[in-house]
Amino acid sequence: MYKRILIAVDGSPLSNRGLEKGLELAAGLGAEVDILNVCEPWAVGMYDAMGWSAGYENTPQYLEDRRKQAMEILEPAAAAAAAAGVKANVMHVVDRYAADGIIDTIASQNSDLVVLASHGRRGIRRALLGSQTAEVLARATVPVLVIR
Repeated sequence: MYKRILIAVDGSPLSNRGLEKGLELAAGLGAEVDILNVCEPWAVGMYDAMGWSAGYENTPQYLEDRRKQAMEILEPAAAAAAAAGVKANVMHVVDRYAADGIIDTIASQNSDLVVLASHGRRGIRRALLGSQTAEVLARATVPVLVIR
């Protein structure tokens, strides 16, 4: 049925639930998974907790910091996949919005299913924060399993 499943993770408890369900499905099907973390673009002109400002996103330190942040999410996800007996490939996409990174990865990895979690925002929160899940649902060329 599904041979290559893309599981998007952001480190939140809901995302971890999506990871768990995606791995259960992959284990049952004998599918391989790609576990993806997408880091959104740096907000130019904003200060982060370390005090860096505009221009930081053009430095090697920026990419290394983003990689470290992603690995804090991806390493436990890879360990969960190994514990479930699922062959997993971890991936990190930097400076893309989640939906764009997921859609691009579907194509590059030949995914035949996407598993992701939805925070279920509505009303003004959805308008202000957007819905990356809704965008993936609208643009994906493969089935999408949404975990809530």
